[in-house]
Amino acid sequence: MPISDNRAALKLSPDHALTEEQERLVGRVVAFCRQHVGGRGGVLVLEGPAGTGKSIVMNAAFARLRQAAGRGSGDALSGRSMMFLVNHPEMIKLYRRIAEGSAALRKRDYERPTSFINQARKSGQGADIVFVDEAHLLLSRRDAYNRFLQDNQLEEIIRASRVVVLVFDPRQVLKFKSFWDEAALRRLLGDRPVVFQRLTTQFRMQAHEDVPRWIEAFGERVLLPLPACQPFDFRIFDDAQAMYDLIRRHEDEVGLCRMLATYDYPYILDGNDHFITEGRFHLRWDRALPQARLPWAERADTIDEVGSVYTVQGFDLNYAGVILGPSVDYDAASDRITIDASLYEDGAAFAGKAGIADPASARERIMLNAISVLMTRPMRGLYLYASRPALRARLMTLWRRRESVPARAMLRFSSGDE
Repeated sequence: MPISDNRAALKLSPDHALTEEQERLVGRVVAFCRQHVGGRGGVLVLEGPAGTGKSIVMNAAFARLRQAAGRGSGDALSGRSMMFLVNHPEMIKLYRRIAEGSAALRKRDYERPTSFINQARKSGQGADIVFVDEAHLLLSRRDAYNRFLQDNQLEEIIRASRVVVLVFDPRQVLKFKSFWDEAALRRLLGDRPVVFQRLTTQFRMQAHEDVPRWIEAFGERVLLPLPACQPFDFRIFDDAQAMYDLIRRHEDEVGLCRMLATYDYPYILDGNDHFITEGRFHLRWDRALPQARLPWAERADTIDEVGSVYTVQGFDLNYAGVILGPSVDYDAASDRITIDASLYEDGAAFAGKAGIADPASARERIMLNAISVLMTRPMRGLYLYASRPALRARLMTLWRRRESVPARAMLRFSSGDE
């Protein structure tokens, strides 16, 4: 398999070249930390859809702050303590691997939020500057199973820090116990000095604007006409095995191509393999290998597995084949997507509904968020297969309609020409 040029470690490396937009934002983050670390502190929030380079900016800014902290006196950052937190086991594995090869970073600077919070409470010492990637994964309630015994992880992190820089995307919230929206975030931040910075340029998906627009509409249960023909390969399949066959061919050519599925098929951590079957397609769920050095998307053996939202959140693929399972259907009368939470196999996502104003609506939002995360992983192509006959038929109708339009007209439509 060829070595792909978009491996996560390469893209998140502080040595990776930044765009002008990213470079400007890194400068703002560093300036914010320098300005507020010696005063009453502050919070900087990076917002933006999946694929806009939030994590790249975070790690580049963190590396520059670490370099400044090691300089002699005279710099406001000199000698300041810093931590980088992420509540995602695959992502923290990746960050620590990046730190091994960087003179500016240290593995011990990357930690899980609960470990940082518990250590800070025990020692009475936190950190001057704390970065939090994927802050929408922070626990918003007590969780004894994960050894978090307070009320809100972000509140505890702010209490143990002077300056906090965090990435926040409410469209990637996946559990009741980490249920956030921007209003809840603003209430928690209160009257602290807060700056919001938003990234809008799509760096992951090498696609025209109609592709992310289609995905965003799907997340609101709306089916738009399929994106026009373009270099980004967007296809609908009525056979999951045929979709997998194409994913395998792409894997041999460019690497980082995987099958993904909504959490609609039984999967428990009992040491056994669990399978997804759709017609002649039969493939196991991803195996839990916490000891593996590489993240799931970059291990060669995982081409023979189906990844879940928890496996791939935060990572890039070249091509993704996404199976929309039985919980995702279509209502012809309203011409809209329907969501059935009773068919969602991730029961842990809905544990602890206390404090959730509208649990039914929150369940649907979480499931739609998970679909959005799956659909926004690929850089070069997205393939979809729907388990439910009604949704599969509707998607195939949209596919045939698109394929019936002459290529020249499709390109004209895509570019916005009259």
